[in-house]
Amino acid sequence: MTRPRLETAEVFRTHGDEFLRQYGANAVQRKALSAIVKCRTAALGGHVEACDRCDHRRIAYNSCRNRHCPKCQGPACAQWMEARAAELLPVPYFHVVFTLPTALGPLALGNPRIVYGLLLQAAAETLSEVAADPQHLGAEIGFLSVLHTWGQNLLHHPHVHCVVPAGGISPDGTRWVRCRNGFFLPVRVLSRVFRGKFIAGLKRAAAGGQLTPPAAASLERLLDQVVRHDWVVYAKRPFGGPRQVLKYLARYTHRVAISNRRLVALRDGRVTFRWKNYAQGGRTRSMTLAATEFIRRFLLHVLPTGFMKIRHYGFLANRFRAAKRELCRKLLHVPTAEPADGTASLGGETLPSRDVEPRAPRCPHCAEGRLHVILELLPPRRGSACATATILYEDTS
Repeated sequence: MTRPRLETAEVFRTHGDEFLRQYGANAVQRKALSAIVKCRTAALGGHVEACDRCDHRRIAYNSCRNRHCPKCQGPACAQWMEARAAELLPVPYFHVVFTLPTALGPLALGNPRIVYGLLLQAAAETLSEVAADPQHLGAEIGFLSVLHTWGQNLLHHPHVHCVVPAGGISPDGTRWVRCRNGFFLPVRVLSRVFRGKFIAGLKRAAAGGQLTPPAAASLERLLDQVVRHDWVVYAKRPFGGPRQVLKYLARYTHRVAISNRRLVALRDGRVTFRWKNYAQGGRTRSMTLAATEFIRRFLLHVLPTGFMKIRHYGFLANRFRAAKRELCRKLLHVPTAEPADGTASLGGETLPSRDVEPRAPRCPHCAEGRLHVILELLPPRRGSACATATILYEDTS
């Protein structure tokens, strides 16, 4: 796989100091900026790999593992998806999106931990409550929620993606209640319940002194403005089985504001990148911004330290997951035993098991051997220009 010609790290490395002089940044944003610049460079150390068949060697530098880094999310996503494989059910899945009104954006940027937490909580309570209503589904559902704060143009656009099995556990726990074909829950009802729950939570937070209202308007005036309109809730049609769900989830769970593949050019202090204009049917366009404005927009989406942007609810909540998962499989008549070959079977589909040991990467030179670490490169000490090395393995025959 070829690396993109231009990376976000290069933009940060070239124009980061200029951005800090012009805009400044909080401690979490500075940490993310620094980590992305150092990612997979000698500054973080690394190791030397050698092929066990030929003489090929290569240097691999360590990742920063910052969750906002475009280069670190691929491996993290793969590991996370592997862990989720055992939780998927052989039923269709719906994708529901809850969006915060644009007018509440400044409040969210000033109070990210509170507002984003309320956004996730209000969306989860709305889905669970409406689904439990006998007039709709009348069942306990389980789902995964992922917070995104950006649009394709990198502007602030907080919304929550929820991936939900098409059905749930009956109130007495004796049967699986299926959704009607192609229909989950009425979006107009979801929208109004979501709006009410979020505003109620915001008022409680304000009464408890947890919020700093935006300078432009009082919180009361702001809420009067947003309560007059329906809030955007969108439910997509159901999609396939476990493999399709895993592939679908990979598009949302470990995304950052922009991937390196969307970057086109860095020239004369300006960054050009590709974006999809959904107002024009999802047509791909190019946008050019000053490098400092590009960095400013990127850092808008750096989340508070320790904030969990991926959360599980209902019968997928952490404390119920194991027991409720077995109950769901029983109600769906799905076998729970794992085959002896180290794979997990789910509704007729075979998924990889987490217990299978990953093999060493194949040599890109001879395509037959495997690459093994023979030398560890430690990060340079402060004030030192070069890294130190530790020999781990010398015999490559």
